[in-house]
Amino acid sequence: MQLARVIGNVVCTIKNPSMEGLKLLVLQPITREGRDRGRPLVAVDSIGAGYGEVVYWCRGKEASLAFPRDVPTECTVIAIVDRIETPEKSIKYL
Repeated sequence: MQLARVIGNVVCTIKNPSMEGLKLLVLQPITREGRDRGRPLVAVDSIGAGYGEVVYWCRGKEASLAFPRDVPTECTVIAIVDRIETPEKSIKYL
């Protein structure tokens, strides 16, 4: 799992039938301190995340396991992050 910030939505007029009703989000991967890391990517939303939220996402075959049916995805949002706590500090995102 990796951290990212939701920076946008993807609107499609035609989708694979197995993806009907699923939302696509544009994610900016970030470090745990909240700094941008790497290039933005598109992910299928499995939890109802929205613009500006910090999320966990996974990639690869495991990304399709978040859905009760077969979904052709390699990147899925699987959690909304409230805060990250370490022994040194706590970072609150909400």
